[in-house]
Amino acid sequence: MNMKIIHCADLHLDSNMTSNLTSEKARERKRELLLTFHRMIQYAADNDVRAILISGDLFDKKRITKAAFQTVWQAIVEHPHILFFYLPGNHEEDAFLDGQEEQPDNLKVFGSTWTSFRFEGSAGWPVTVSGVRLNRDNAGTVSDSLVLDPDCFNIVMLHGQISEHAAGDKAEIIHIRELKHKGIDYLALGHIHSYREEALDARGFYCYPGCLEGRGFDECGEHGFVRLDIGDAQQTWKRTFVPAAYRHIFSLDIDVTSCAATAEIARRIEEALSQHSYPETSLMKIVLTGEVDVECEKDLDYLLKQFEHRFYFLKIVDETKLHVDYHSFALDASLKGEFVRMVMNDEKLGEEEKADIIRCGIHILAGEEA
Repeated sequence: MNMKIIHCADLHLDSNMTSNLTSEKARERKRELLLTFHRMIQYAADNDVRAILISGDLFDKKRITKAAFQTVWQAIVEHPHILFFYLPGNHEEDAFLDGQEEQPDNLKVFGSTWTSFRFEGSAGWPVTVSGVRLNRDNAGTVSDSLVLDPDCFNIVMLHGQISEHAAGDKAEIIHIRELKHKGIDYLALGHIHSYREEALDARGFYCYPGCLEGRGFDECGEHGFVRLDIGDAQQTWKRTFVPAAYRHIFSLDIDVTSCAATAEIARRIEEALSQHSYPETSLMKIVLTGEVDVECEKDLDYLLKQFEHRFYFLKIVDETKLHVDYHSFALDASLKGEFVRMVMNDEKLGEEEKADIIRCGIHILAGEEA
Protein backbone atom coordinates (compact mmCIF):
# COMPACT_ATOMS: atom_id res chain seq x y z
CA MET A 1 0.00 0.00 0.00
CA ASN A 2 1.36 3.41 -0.99
CA MET A 3 1.99 6.15 1.51
CA LYS A 4 -0.18 9.19 0.80
CA ILE A 5 0.99 12.75 1.50
CA ILE A 6 -0.78 16.06 0.80
CA HIS A 7 1.11 19.18 -0.24
CA CYS A 8 -0.67 22.52 0.14
CA ALA A 9 0.40 26.14 0.54
CA ASP A 10 -0.78 29.75 0.58
CA LEU A 11 -4.14 29.13 2.20
CA HIS A 12 -4.16 32.72 3.52
CA LEU A 13 -6.81 32.02 6.12
CA ASP A 14 -8.25 35.25 7.57
CA SER A 15 -7.93 37.16 4.29
CA ASN A 16 -10.20 40.21 4.30
CA MET A 17 -11.72 39.34 0.88
CA THR A 18 -13.04 42.89 0.50
CA SER A 19 -11.43 44.00 -2.78
CA ASN A 20 -14.54 43.25 -4.88
CA LEU A 21 -17.20 41.88 -2.56
CA THR A 22 -19.77 43.45 -0.29
CA SER A 23 -19.03 43.19 3.43
CA GLU A 24 -21.59 40.39 3.75
CA LYS A 25 -20.12 38.31 0.94
CA ALA A 26 -16.59 39.05 2.14
CA ARG A 27 -17.47 37.54 5.51
CA GLU A 28 -18.99 34.55 3.76
CA ARG A 29 -15.89 34.01 1.59
CA LYS A 30 -13.70 34.31 4.68
CA ARG A 31 -15.66 31.45 6.26
CA GLU A 32 -15.44 29.46 3.05
CA LEU A 33 -11.63 29.55 3.21
CA LEU A 34 -11.88 27.78 6.56
CA LEU A 35 -14.44 25.31 5.23
CA THR A 36 -12.20 24.41 2.28
CA PHE A 37 -9.31 23.79 4.68
CA HIS A 38 -11.61 21.58 6.75
CA ARG A 39 -12.65 19.62 3.64
CA MET A 40 -9.00 19.00 2.79
CA ILE A 41 -8.44 17.59 6.29
CA GLN A 42 -11.51 15.40 5.91
CA TYR A 43 -10.19 14.18 2.56
CA ALA A 44 -6.93 13.28 4.29
CA ALA A 45 -8.75 11.37 7.02
CA ASP A 46 -10.99 9.52 4.55
CA ASN A 47 -8.07 8.52 2.30
CA ASP A 48 -5.57 7.41 4.97
CA VAL A 49 -3.20 10.30 4.26
CA ARG A 50 -0.08 9.97 6.41
CA ALA A 51 1.15 13.57 6.32
CA ILE A 52 0.15 17.08 5.24
CA LEU A 53 2.83 19.52 4.08
CA ILE A 54 1.92 23.21 4.55
CA SER A 55 4.53 25.21 2.63
CA GLY A 56 3.93 28.66 4.06
CA ASP A 57 1.29 31.37 4.42
CA LEU A 58 -1.26 29.22 6.20
CA PHE A 59 -2.62 32.52 7.53
CA ASP A 60 -2.86 35.88 5.82
CA LYS A 61 -1.50 38.03 8.62
CA LYS A 62 0.25 37.96 11.99
CA ARG A 63 -2.97 38.64 13.89
CA ILE A 64 -5.04 35.45 13.70
CA THR A 65 -8.74 35.40 14.54
CA LYS A 66 -10.00 32.93 17.10
CA ALA A 67 -12.12 31.15 14.48
CA ALA A 68 -9.16 30.56 12.16
CA PHE A 69 -6.86 29.49 14.98
CA GLN A 70 -9.36 27.03 16.43
CA THR A 71 -10.17 25.55 13.00
CA VAL A 72 -6.51 24.74 12.34
CA TRP A 73 -5.59 23.77 15.91
CA GLN A 74 -8.52 21.39 16.30
CA ALA A 75 -7.83 19.82 12.91
CA ILE A 76 -4.32 18.96 14.09
CA VAL A 77 -5.33 17.78 17.57
CA GLU A 78 -8.27 15.69 16.33
CA HIS A 79 -6.19 13.84 13.73
CA PRO A 80 -3.18 12.53 15.67
CA HIS A 81 -2.54 9.87 13.01
CA ILE A 82 -1.73 12.62 10.45
CA LEU A 83 1.63 14.37 10.62
CA PHE A 84 1.41 18.11 9.93
CA PHE A 85 4.63 19.64 8.58
CA TYR A 86 4.28 23.40 8.88
CA LEU A 87 6.66 25.88 7.30
CA PRO A 88 5.62 29.42 8.36
CA GLY A 89 5.58 31.90 5.49
CA ASN A 90 6.25 35.61 5.20
CA HIS A 91 2.67 36.55 6.14
CA GLU A 92 2.05 34.81 9.45
CA GLU A 93 5.64 34.36 10.71
CA ASP A 94 5.38 32.81 14.23
CA ALA A 95 1.86 34.02 15.02
CA PHE A 96 0.25 30.56 15.01
CA LEU A 97 2.34 29.20 17.89
CA ASP A 98 2.77 32.40 19.89
CA GLY A 99 1.53 31.87 23.44
CA GLN A 100 1.04 28.11 23.05
CA GLU A 101 2.66 26.28 25.96
CA GLU A 102 2.45 22.86 24.32
CA GLN A 103 2.70 21.74 20.72
CA PRO A 104 0.83 18.63 19.50
CA ASP A 105 3.15 15.69 18.84
CA ASN A 106 1.93 15.43 15.25
CA LEU A 107 2.78 19.06 14.43
CA LYS A 108 6.30 19.56 13.09
CA VAL A 109 7.40 23.19 12.61
CA PHE A 110 10.47 24.37 10.72
CA GLY A 111 12.79 27.17 11.81
CA SER A 112 15.68 29.14 10.32
CA THR A 113 18.04 26.15 10.14
CA TRP A 114 17.47 22.87 8.34
CA THR A 115 15.36 20.37 10.26
CA SER A 116 14.59 16.87 8.99
CA PHE A 117 11.96 14.32 10.04
CA ARG A 118 12.22 10.71 8.94
CA PHE A 119 9.55 8.02 9.02
CA GLU A 120 9.22 4.63 7.39
CA GLY A 121 7.23 4.13 4.24
CA SER A 122 4.79 1.25 3.88
CA ALA A 123 7.10 -0.63 1.48
CA GLY A 124 10.27 -0.07 3.47
CA TRP A 125 11.26 3.08 1.56
CA PRO A 126 12.05 5.72 4.23
CA VAL A 127 10.58 9.17 3.72
CA THR A 128 12.40 12.28 4.95
CA VAL A 129 10.82 15.73 5.13
CA SER A 130 13.30 18.60 5.45
CA GLY A 131 12.57 22.30 5.62
CA VAL A 132 13.91 25.71 6.55
CA ARG A 133 12.49 29.21 6.80
CA LEU A 134 14.37 31.57 4.53
CA ASN A 135 15.54 34.94 5.86
CA ARG A 136 18.08 37.57 4.90
CA ASP A 137 20.80 35.83 6.87
CA ASN A 138 20.47 32.35 5.37
CA ALA A 139 18.89 32.89 1.93
CA GLY A 140 22.17 33.00 0.03
CA THR A 141 23.83 29.99 1.69
CA VAL A 142 21.00 27.71 2.83
CA SER A 143 21.47 25.16 0.04
CA ASP A 144 25.11 24.60 1.04
CA SER A 145 24.07 23.03 4.35
CA LEU A 146 21.41 20.71 2.89
CA VAL A 147 22.55 17.09 3.17
CA LEU A 148 20.16 14.30 2.21
CA ASP A 149 20.27 10.50 2.31
CA PRO A 150 20.03 9.28 -1.30
CA ASP A 151 18.35 6.06 -0.14
CA CYS A 152 15.33 7.98 1.22
CA PHE A 153 12.43 9.55 -0.58
CA ASN A 154 13.46 13.15 0.08
CA ILE A 155 10.89 15.93 0.39
CA VAL A 156 12.23 19.47 0.87
CA MET A 157 9.93 22.34 1.90
CA LEU A 158 10.67 25.98 1.06
CA HIS A 159 8.62 29.15 0.72
CA GLY A 160 9.64 31.73 -1.85
CA GLN A 161 10.03 32.66 -5.51
CA ILE A 162 12.33 30.43 -7.52
CA SER A 163 15.02 32.08 -9.61
CA GLU A 164 17.90 30.93 -11.79
CA HIS A 165 20.04 33.66 -10.23
CA ALA A 166 21.64 33.97 -6.80
CA ALA A 167 19.37 35.07 -3.97
CA GLY A 168 21.69 37.64 -2.44
CA ASP A 169 20.07 39.01 0.69
CA LYS A 170 16.49 38.61 -0.58
CA ALA A 171 14.79 36.07 1.65
CA GLU A 172 11.94 35.40 -0.77
CA ILE A 173 14.24 34.20 -3.60
CA ILE A 174 15.08 30.50 -4.00
CA HIS A 175 18.12 29.85 -6.16
CA ILE A 176 16.86 26.77 -7.96
CA ARG A 177 20.21 25.82 -9.54
CA GLU A 178 21.78 25.32 -6.13
CA LEU A 179 19.15 22.68 -5.28
CA LYS A 180 19.82 20.49 -8.30
CA HIS A 181 21.59 17.15 -7.77
CA LYS A 182 21.07 17.27 -4.01
CA GLY A 183 19.03 14.08 -3.91
CA ILE A 184 15.65 15.87 -3.76
CA ASP A 185 12.71 13.82 -5.00
CA TYR A 186 10.01 16.40 -4.38
CA LEU A 187 10.60 20.10 -3.69
CA ALA A 188 7.40 21.24 -1.95
CA LEU A 189 7.19 24.99 -2.55
CA GLY A 190 4.88 27.78 -1.52
CA HIS A 191 4.45 31.47 -2.45
CA ILE A 192 3.05 31.25 -6.00
CA HIS A 193 -0.75 31.10 -5.97
CA SER A 194 -1.26 28.94 -9.07
CA TYR A 195 -0.32 25.32 -9.73
CA ARG A 196 3.09 24.88 -11.30
CA GLU A 197 5.28 21.80 -11.67
CA GLU A 198 8.59 21.21 -13.44
CA ALA A 199 11.53 18.84 -13.34
CA LEU A 200 14.23 19.89 -10.90
CA ASP A 201 16.86 17.49 -12.23
CA ALA A 202 17.05 13.89 -13.43
CA ARG A 203 15.78 12.64 -10.04
CA GLY A 204 13.27 15.12 -8.71
CA PHE A 205 10.54 17.67 -9.36
CA TYR A 206 9.57 20.97 -7.83
CA CYS A 207 5.97 22.00 -7.36
CA TYR A 208 3.85 24.97 -6.32
CA PRO A 209 0.40 23.59 -5.45
CA GLY A 210 -1.18 27.06 -5.58
CA CYS A 211 -3.76 28.23 -3.06
CA LEU A 212 -6.77 26.18 -1.99
CA GLU A 213 -9.23 28.94 -2.92
CA GLY A 214 -8.76 31.80 -5.35
CA ARG A 215 -9.37 35.13 -3.63
CA GLY A 216 -9.45 37.61 -6.52
CA PHE A 217 -9.43 37.90 -10.30
CA ASP A 218 -5.65 37.65 -10.30
CA GLU A 219 -6.11 34.06 -9.05
CA CYS A 220 -8.33 32.56 -11.73
CA GLY A 221 -8.18 28.91 -12.65
CA GLU A 222 -8.52 25.67 -10.75
CA HIS A 223 -7.25 25.53 -7.17
CA GLY A 224 -6.55 22.70 -4.76
CA PHE A 225 -3.69 20.62 -3.40
CA VAL A 226 -1.24 17.95 -4.54
CA ARG A 227 -1.42 14.34 -3.40
CA LEU A 228 1.72 12.22 -3.41
CA ASP A 229 1.53 8.42 -3.51
CA ILE A 230 4.88 7.04 -2.45
CA GLY A 231 6.53 3.68 -2.09
CA ASP A 232 5.32 0.60 -3.88
CA ALA A 233 7.57 -2.44 -4.29
CA GLN A 234 9.44 -0.85 -7.19
CA GLN A 235 10.02 2.37 -5.22
CA THR A 236 8.00 4.45 -7.67
CA TRP A 237 5.79 7.38 -6.83
CA LYS A 238 3.29 9.68 -8.46
CA ARG A 239 1.74 13.07 -7.83
CA THR A 240 -1.82 14.15 -8.55
CA PHE A 241 -3.45 17.58 -8.44
CA VAL A 242 -6.72 17.41 -6.48
CA PRO A 243 -9.22 20.26 -7.07
CA ALA A 244 -10.59 21.52 -3.76
CA ALA A 245 -11.97 25.05 -4.18
CA TYR A 246 -15.59 25.67 -3.26
CA ARG A 247 -15.87 28.52 -5.75
CA HIS A 248 -14.20 29.09 -9.11
CA ILE A 249 -13.00 32.43 -10.41
CA PHE A 250 -13.17 33.27 -14.12
CA SER A 251 -12.16 36.21 -16.29
CA LEU A 252 -13.76 36.20 -19.72
CA ASP A 253 -12.72 38.55 -22.56
CA ILE A 254 -15.56 39.30 -24.99
CA ASP A 255 -14.92 41.15 -28.26
CA VAL A 256 -17.76 43.61 -28.88
CA THR A 257 -16.26 45.21 -31.99
CA SER A 258 -18.87 46.98 -34.17
CA CYS A 259 -21.62 46.78 -31.52
CA ALA A 260 -23.69 49.96 -31.64
CA ALA A 261 -25.86 49.57 -28.55
CA THR A 262 -26.19 47.84 -25.19
CA ALA A 263 -28.60 45.27 -26.62
CA GLU A 264 -26.00 44.10 -29.14
CA ILE A 265 -23.32 43.89 -26.46
CA ALA A 266 -25.71 41.84 -24.32
CA ARG A 267 -26.16 39.37 -27.19
CA ARG A 268 -22.38 39.00 -27.52
CA ILE A 269 -22.13 38.31 -23.79
CA GLU A 270 -24.96 35.77 -23.99
CA GLU A 271 -23.25 33.98 -26.88
CA ALA A 272 -19.93 33.84 -25.02
CA LEU A 273 -21.48 32.55 -21.79
CA SER A 274 -23.47 29.88 -23.61
CA GLN A 275 -20.27 28.27 -24.91
CA HIS A 276 -19.24 27.16 -21.40
CA SER A 277 -20.99 25.83 -18.30
CA TYR A 278 -19.98 28.31 -15.62
CA PRO A 279 -21.25 27.28 -12.16
CA GLU A 280 -23.63 29.68 -10.44
CA THR A 281 -21.30 29.62 -7.43
CA SER A 282 -18.53 31.27 -9.48
CA LEU A 283 -17.03 34.73 -9.35
CA MET A 284 -16.93 36.10 -12.90
CA LYS A 285 -15.25 39.10 -14.48
CA ILE A 286 -16.38 39.99 -18.01
CA VAL A 287 -13.94 42.20 -19.90
CA LEU A 288 -15.35 43.99 -22.94
CA THR A 289 -12.70 44.32 -25.64
CA GLY A 290 -12.48 45.40 -29.27
CA GLU A 291 -13.31 48.68 -31.00
CA VAL A 292 -16.68 50.42 -30.92
CA ASP A 293 -17.91 53.59 -32.54
CA VAL A 294 -17.67 56.73 -30.46
CA GLU A 295 -21.45 57.06 -30.60
CA CYS A 296 -22.02 53.52 -29.30
CA GLU A 297 -24.68 53.43 -26.57
CA LYS A 298 -23.17 51.34 -23.79
CA ASP A 299 -24.77 50.92 -20.36
CA LEU A 300 -22.60 48.78 -18.06
CA ASP A 301 -25.02 49.02 -15.14
CA TYR A 302 -27.79 47.59 -17.30
CA LEU A 303 -25.53 44.75 -18.45
CA LEU A 304 -24.58 43.99 -14.87
CA LYS A 305 -28.21 43.77 -13.80
CA GLN A 306 -29.01 41.53 -16.76
CA PHE A 307 -26.38 38.90 -15.99
CA GLU A 308 -25.46 39.16 -12.29
CA HIS A 309 -28.10 36.63 -11.20
CA ARG A 310 -26.13 33.90 -12.95
CA PHE A 311 -23.13 34.14 -10.64
CA TYR A 312 -22.20 34.52 -7.00
CA PHE A 313 -20.44 37.72 -8.02
CA LEU A 314 -20.15 39.48 -11.39
CA LYS A 315 -17.93 42.35 -12.45
CA ILE A 316 -17.99 43.97 -15.92
CA VAL A 317 -14.97 45.93 -17.08
CA ASP A 318 -14.90 48.08 -20.21
CA GLU A 319 -11.57 47.90 -22.03
CA THR A 320 -12.89 48.73 -25.50
CA LYS A 321 -11.17 51.27 -27.69
CA LEU A 322 -13.17 54.03 -29.34
CA HIS A 323 -13.31 54.48 -33.08
CA VAL A 324 -14.03 57.99 -34.36
CA ASP A 325 -14.89 58.38 -38.05
CA TYR A 326 -13.52 61.89 -38.25
CA HIS A 327 -14.40 62.22 -41.96
CA SER A 328 -18.11 61.83 -41.22
CA PHE A 329 -17.96 65.02 -39.13
CA ALA A 330 -15.81 67.07 -41.52
CA LEU A 331 -18.76 68.85 -43.18
CA ASP A 332 -21.30 68.44 -40.36
CA ALA A 333 -22.71 71.91 -39.71
CA SER A 334 -24.25 70.96 -36.38
CA LEU A 335 -22.93 71.78 -32.91
CA LYS A 336 -21.79 68.17 -32.67
CA GLY A 337 -19.75 68.52 -35.85
CA GLU A 338 -18.15 71.74 -34.67
CA PHE A 339 -17.27 70.14 -31.32
CA VAL A 340 -15.66 67.11 -33.01
CA ARG A 341 -13.59 69.28 -35.33
CA MET A 342 -12.39 71.42 -32.42
CA VAL A 343 -11.17 68.37 -30.52
CA MET A 344 -9.61 66.87 -33.65
CA ASN A 345 -7.55 70.01 -34.25
CA ASP A 346 -6.14 70.13 -30.71
CA GLU A 347 -2.51 69.07 -31.23
CA LYS A 348 -1.88 68.68 -27.48
CA LEU A 349 -4.20 65.69 -27.24
CA GLY A 350 -3.37 62.09 -28.14
CA GLU A 351 -5.70 59.98 -30.27
CA GLU A 352 -7.14 58.06 -27.32
CA GLU A 353 -7.73 61.28 -25.38
CA LYS A 354 -9.49 62.81 -28.40
CA ALA A 355 -11.74 59.79 -28.79
CA ASP A 356 -12.67 59.77 -25.12
CA ILE A 357 -13.42 63.50 -25.05
CA ILE A 358 -15.49 63.21 -28.21
CA ARG A 359 -17.43 60.26 -26.76
CA CYS A 360 -18.27 62.19 -23.60
CA GLY A 361 -19.17 65.32 -25.55
CA ILE A 362 -21.47 63.53 -27.97
CA HIS A 363 -23.34 61.84 -25.12
CA ILE A 364 -23.73 65.16 -23.28
CA LEU A 365 -24.96 66.92 -26.43
CA ALA A 366 -27.48 64.12 -26.86
CA GLY A 367 -28.69 64.66 -23.29
CA GLU A 368 -27.29 61.33 -22.06
CA GLU A 369 -24.93 60.54 -19.21
CA ALA A 370 -21.27 60.50 -20.26
